[in-house]
Amino acid sequence: MSLKPKSIYTKLALKVIDATVKNRDISYLYKAEIPENLLSKQACFVTLHLLDSSLRGCIGTIEPVRESLYFEIIENAIAACTRDSRFSPLSVSELDDIEVSVDVLSLPVEINDVSELNPAKYGLIISDGSFRKGVLLPALPSVKTVKEQIRIVKQKAGIFQDNLYGLKMYRFTATRYY
Repeated sequence: MSLKPKSIYTKLALKVIDATVKNRDISYLYKAEIPENLLSKQACFVTLHLLDSSLRGCIGTIEPVRESLYFEIIENAIAACTRDSRFSPLSVSELDDIEVSVDVLSLPVEINDVSELNPAKYGLIISDGSFRKGVLLPALPSVKTVKEQIRIVKQKAGIFQDNLYGLKMYRFTATRYY
């Protein structure tokens, strides 16, 4: 790996990614003693970037679906390097050219007005109330305005109406670990 992971979160994610890409067994991780700070039930995203900062994979959960953050990280790391539909699975030759971050999310809170948003502080979820839902993490360097944040999330959700009428919006915070 090109950059040394600095947190317990990224150390776990990188261990999983390395083993997954090299087709090594990770079953021992499911039986290991879970570190105390990974026992809580929390949602997370695992993001892979190339050294030039371009996105290489990102998969996560907006609400916890597994019994602990430990297992959320494992499953999302596997998915980020193998099942992000925007990319081919990560190859062994790319392992030295990626850096990984893990965003640990707060629970989403429904909001009623765009004045409650700030893309530097809050991530955004927009839903049409049925099956269309888009999400964008906070503090992304390329997203500067609420208008841009909303546009991207609606696009990701496949929602193409011009206004927000009938849509549900949720904000959340995330702590990013490297």
